[in-house]
Amino acid sequence: MGVEVHGTVTEGFEPVREAFTRNFEHLGDRGAAVAVYRDGRRVVDLWAGVKDVNGTDGTEPWRRGTAQVVRSATKGVAAAVPLLLHQYGELDLDAPVGRHWPEFKAHGKERVLVRHLLNHRAGLPLLDRPLTPAEALDPLRGAEALAAQAPLWEPGTDHGYHALTYGWLLDGLVRRVTGQGAGEWIADRIAAPLGLDLWLGLPDAEAHRVGRVGPVEGPEPSGALRARPKHSVTAAYDDPASVTRRAFAAISPSPDPNDPAFRALSQPAANGIATADGLARFYAALIGRVDGVRLFEAATVARARAEESAGPDRVLIVGTRFGLGYMLHGSASPFLAPGSFGHPGRGGSLGFADPESGIAFGYVTNGFRTTVTSDPRAQALVRAVRSALAG
Repeated sequence: MGVEVHGTVTEGFEPVREAFTRNFEHLGDRGAAVAVYRDGRRVVDLWAGVKDVNGTDGTEPWRRGTAQVVRSATKGVAAAVPLLLHQYGELDLDAPVGRHWPEFKAHGKERVLVRHLLNHRAGLPLLDRPLTPAEALDPLRGAEALAAQAPLWEPGTDHGYHALTYGWLLDGLVRRVTGQGAGEWIADRIAAPLGLDLWLGLPDAEAHRVGRVGPVEGPEPSGALRARPKHSVTAAYDDPASVTRRAFAAISPSPDPNDPAFRALSQPAANGIATADGLARFYAALIGRVDGVRLFEAATVARARAEESAGPDRVLIVGTRFGLGYMLHGSASPFLAPGSFGHPGRGGSLGFADPESGIAFGYVTNGFRTTVTSDPRAQALVRAVRSALAG
């Protein structure tokens, strides 16, 4: 018996329902949801499977309001904070971070600019001494550690994915500019006006909506993520001394994403929690009006997706492209079209916007794959959206 898919699609977007169904039948999804907006209006709203990844027949089903940890898809939500502060005239993207955060200047970091925190050029992808999971629960500890950390390369001269440190860097800056942590600012200034089911720091009252995540099997990755002869992604992850391994181990051992204490924390790089609709609705409001609310002015959209970093990534090994806080279309992050911008989450989740077509997309899943940037389930759905638009 095939999976029962719930929800609706607007006429013309039927290929997305078909692709979503195939994800369960052939690509290992056990519980997931996808939402698509076009010009501020929801055109796809689908969900299926079970709430908990290890559930079997008879367990609680995935419902429309089920939310999940979206890992690094959090980064795209968090990036909106400094960009909006710049839009409001409260933050200069070309100012030294130390202007707002004096302790950060240590070890030559007076040359780190605000934009370097967003385009992954700060030279701070790792900590010489990783935080323990218990230490990471202190919302100030990561930023304090990075203020005392020496950069790995001359800030601004190269780029490498700041897998976890991105969150502490951004939060440390936002706290000093606004007096609020990034999660609090997002709750007040983004999520509340838009009615988003999206949190950086899960409230106790919403905990019952979040399913358990875990690994699932699926087809082997291809393309940019296939191992290369000399500098394979696999080898980099296997080497404890590699920049790759150390960047993803800035908290060691890795925290359990199902731990209620971790979910209640705001870590703007890695532990946002959202429904598919919350993620898609957020991106829809970046590029247009959603029920009368728009977040980014046209100039801010242009700034977010203007290329800031491109080429071989010192952490991810493969070539990556970044704007200010957002991944851009490329071999490691194939979004809908060349003008798209957004962010995937390691394991599967994805959110992005495409201004030219007016499309905003959100996909969340409880089944984590080993892919870092380009999950086949999310990409099957993106291809289906592309097909619907061409149809």
